[in-house]
Amino acid sequence: MRTHTGEKPFSCKECKKSFRYVSTLKTHTKTHTGKRPFSCKECKQSFHHVSTLNKHTKTHTGKRPFSCEDCKKNFSCISHLKTHMRTHTGEKPFSCKECKKSFNQISSLKTHMRTHTGEKPFSCKECNKSFSHVSSLKKHFRTCKTFS
Repeated sequence: MRTHTGEKPFSCKECKKSFRYVSTLKTHTKTHTGKRPFSCKECKQSFHHVSTLNKHTKTHTGKRPFSCEDCKKNFSCISHLKTHMRTHTGEKPFSCKECKKSFNQISSLKTHMRTHTGEKPFSCKECNKSFSHVSSLKKHFRTCKTFS
């Protein structure tokens, strides 16, 4: 029923994000612990959730059964194809509540939100300078004086 009403009565104590089901909240809270108990046997990359690991393992099989009809690009997961399709349709379902800018991926919105919050989660291990984007940190690595 909550699916139809939009009700999300279960809130995360860490970030205040709300969920329809307590099971989804429990799964979400693992992202705050830093623990990644599910590891890929192929590449040792680890994940918060077994479902994410399962999706990841498909990348190692080489199988890409989901094909974009517009550009013929293939994907290992249907969810990746659905996200990709937004590049063709122009759909941008994720909007910033601060400035109303819209994005076609939730990850792009989350990255954008750092411009409003000032969050800088990427730090140089040599000089401790922090950055809001991983690309900025990578660029910094090339010029950081402590690496000389």
